[in-house]
Amino acid sequence: MVSLFSAYGRPHLPLFVLGLLASLVGRTVGLVPPLVLGVTIDALLIGSAPYRLPLVPAEWLPNTPTGQFWLSAGLILASFVLAVAFTWTQTVSMALFSNRVQHAVRVETYRAMQRLDMAFFDDKQTGQVMSILNSDVRNLRSFLDSTVGGAIQLVVTVLGIAGVLFWLNAGLAVVTLVAVPLLAAFTLWFSRKIRARYRALREAVGALNTRLENNLSGIEVIKTAATEPYEADRVEDSSNTYLERSLDVVRLDAFYNPTMDLLAGLSFVATFVLGGYWLLVGTPPFLSGDLLVGEFVTFLFLTQRFVDPLAGVGRIVNSYENARASGERVFGLTGRTVSVADRPDARPLSVRGRVEFDDVAFAYREGTPVLDGVSFVAEPGETVALVGETGAGKSTAAKLLLRLYDVTEGAVRIDDVDVRDARLADLRDAIGYVSQDVFLFDGTVRENIAYGSFDATDEEIEAAARASEAHDFVLDLPDGYDTRVGERGVKLSGGQRQRLSIARAMLQDPEILVLDEATSAVDTATELAIQRGLARLTEGRTTLVVAHRLSTVRDADAILVLEDGRVIERGTHDELLDLGGRYASLWGVQTGGPDTVDLPSGP
Repeated sequence: MVSLFSAYGRPHLPLFVLGLLASLVGRTVGLVPPLVLGVTIDALLIGSAPYRLPLVPAEWLPNTPTGQFWLSAGLILASFVLAVAFTWTQTVSMALFSNRVQHAVRVETYRAMQRLDMAFFDDKQTGQVMSILNSDVRNLRSFLDSTVGGAIQLVVTVLGIAGVLFWLNAGLAVVTLVAVPLLAAFTLWFSRKIRARYRALREAVGALNTRLENNLSGIEVIKTAATEPYEADRVEDSSNTYLERSLDVVRLDAFYNPTMDLLAGLSFVATFVLGGYWLLVGTPPFLSGDLLVGEFVTFLFLTQRFVDPLAGVGRIVNSYENARASGERVFGLTGRTVSVADRPDARPLSVRGRVEFDDVAFAYREGTPVLDGVSFVAEPGETVALVGETGAGKSTAAKLLLRLYDVTEGAVRIDDVDVRDARLADLRDAIGYVSQDVFLFDGTVRENIAYGSFDATDEEIEAAARASEAHDFVLDLPDGYDTRVGERGVKLSGGQRQRLSIARAMLQDPEILVLDEATSAVDTATELAIQRGLARLTEGRTTLVVAHRLSTVRDADAILVLEDGRVIERGTHDELLDLGGRYASLWGVQTGGPDTVDLPSGP
């Protein structure tokens, strides 16, 4: 929690200090009514002591009983009004502080998440990340808002009341406060026990969010496969896990809070019994001096105010441990080491367009190599195609060019500059990427085409749409270019989404183009139309094409056939057909000649 304050709270420290001061003053003012009441009872109602107020010179006080009575009433009323005013100030200040810190934490956590390597997202489920960005950050805000304020109020109240009680009667104060060490020891035990339970609870929240997010995203698959009962059972299992973890917290909390209430209540009872004995029988054997009725009344009022916050320690500890578990997850994300990042000596990249893979090998973590010894050169303006069976490593090679991952061995170079030595922003600005997994944001057609080229004019957007053969279908949409496409572009067909993705790359006007199965979701007629647009787009640009449909790459300057991460054939379309190897076999499958194909064995 200290790191939370130092990292994010410092810019908003004046609000926190204002809230702290308001809490201190408000709680101090709250001690006035019972103190004035005790003095009034002893001086005016019983007459056993002179009318004296602590820290107030005697000459400032009225001399008549009537004047003293109205002064007491005025002080009590003023203390209530001031307590309300300072409580309001404290509440508003702490709310502003906590919400601004929450905003800063969420934004910085998101920025940190964006910097993480793709390997993180390969392993991490979306629901877990969403849980960190939402519920864990919200827990931190709640802690800063109510819990920090509550803890401050508790400390001020206990210290203030203890001071007044010792000032009134030190002997009786010792009896009243004897429960404090017991409460502190019990709280320490509770905090250690509850910590692991809250960690497990936060993990269960993330797992449940992941299950719900997956099912909502895959609702079409669930419905078409008629697996609603199966998925409902899986959600129920995740929810049961969350329920069990919650009950683990509740069970311990249910033991702690009543015990705290009992210990605090025993403190009140001890004060009442001893004080009552003192007034009715006389000074207890182990104490000395006198106890006035007004003092006893003040003791009872303040002891009750002392008991209530002590009994609420459980809520503070609960909130702290919950926030601590959330903080570990938040700072665990922001503190992760990033391997794909700008090197300290990274240099600007001015791209002409030469792309080179030099004996490239790559494996995801410690797994089986995905690429092994891949080498090729694409000169400026040339088109190189990567083809092969699914899982051969084609898309991985394209991602290495973008440096979404770093090579395990070898090097990927652009214009003789290792991509690891270039600035990431320059590298990715120079490369247009059209993935086989099309993603559209929940916005308008216009916004999605212009994504990444935010200053594009309407005319430029429309020209890109025409080039990608998207313009005609866009005009048929209810609001044309202002039609909202829905989350992930759900309102559009796969082919329509694909064409908008291609239009986005066209608008970017990159020096290097990567097409990863760019026409995989369109019909043959649309594919031919898109190919015409792509021909215009690729003219004069270095293009790396990952393709399953060989018809889309027959005009490439060079075609590389990958199998199990290795280049087994390379050449032009005609050269590879004449070779009669793997490429020719694949071509035969796709053009209706399966009798010439050496198909892989399998069940």
